[in-house]
Amino acid sequence: MQTRNRIFDDISQLMTNAMGVAQGAKGEAETAMKGMLDRWLADRDFVTRDEFDAVRSMAEKARAENAELLSRIEALETKTGRSKS
Repeated sequence: MQTRNRIFDDISQLMTNAMGVAQGAKGEAETAMKGMLDRWLADRDFVTRDEFDAVRSMAEKARAENAELLSRIEALETKTGRSKS
C-alpha cells in the first residue's frame, strides 16, 4: 500500500509542477503579446485618450468662439444696415 501512495504522490507532484509551468508560460505569452501590441500601436502614431480629449476640448471652445463672433458680426451688420452677400 505504501508503494501505491508514493506513485500517487509522485503523479500529484508532477501535475502540480506542470500547472506551474503552464501558468508561467501563460504569463510570458501575455507579456509578449502586450509588448507586441504596444509596439504596433506606437508605430501607427495613434494619439492617447488624453491628447484626444484635449484637442476635442480646444475644438469645442473654438466653435463656441466662432459662433459668438458670427453673432456679433450679424448684430453689427444689422445695426449698420448691411446684409450678408
